[in-house]
Amino acid sequence: MAVAVSPYVEVVVPSFSLVGKKALVTGASRGIGRACAVTLAAAGAEVAVGSSPFGAEFAARVCAEIKEMGRRAEAYSCDVSVPSDVERMCERVAHDFDGIDILVNNAGITRDASFRKMSRKDWDEVIDTNLSSVFDVTKRFIEGMAARGWGRVINISSIVGRIGNFGQVNYAAAKAGLIGMTKALAREYARKGVTVNAIAPGFVKTRMLDGVPEKALQRVLDATPVGRLGDPMEIAASVLYLASPAAGFVTGHVLDVNGGMAM
Repeated sequence: MAVAVSPYVEVVVPSFSLVGKKALVTGASRGIGRACAVTLAAAGAEVAVGSSPFGAEFAARVCAEIKEMGRRAEAYSCDVSVPSDVERMCERVAHDFDGIDILVNNAGITRDASFRKMSRKDWDEVIDTNLSSVFDVTKRFIEGMAARGWGRVINISSIVGRIGNFGQVNYAAAKAGLIGMTKALAREYARKGVTVNAIAPGFVKTRMLDGVPEKALQRVLDATPVGRLGDPMEIAASVLYLASPAAGFVTGHVLDVNGGMAM
């Protein structure tokens, strides 16, 4: 028996609007963090711009850029590797913004050396800044998200956390740790309206590549199918998707944005 199907099917257009949402982006003074902060603001969010003390001047510029869009932005500087500094920053953000809906954990550093030459100090600095700080910051805001029944945590990992890289044992360990943390948190908070995802960028045009020798950079380009470096805004576009209402069914996922370098 044939069943008549109406040609008129209601289509609900996905929403990428963040109007009314409040975001905190760590490491947002330059590069990927700046791109994320500006992109979230362009979608309607109010943004707390986190930076290291050395990046405070640049963070102020990012805030000015966001305010020109007609959005609220405030700058906060701290050393995320120091738990007491993180606590003070988070208290200020929570007070000023009355809670955070979207958290982008982007702050990170490199201390590259072959494992034979890597010191414990090199290891500790990278683990504390790139991984332990994510625990500290997320701990301060995720329960508030769960209490309100809506939240987004987006951790910026790396292709290096996926496949490793010579001279980056510390960085690879931290970024791989972020992936494990993301998946575990996603399971804990999925029923509470909070999604937790990660993005693993490939090699992107930021200050982190400034010290890379030309020959090494050429090898990266040769190994990347699209034949170029990524742009920070391409990472920010992925953050916008995961932060948006449209991505409510995505959690525990690692989004690779690497030009095909690792598939």
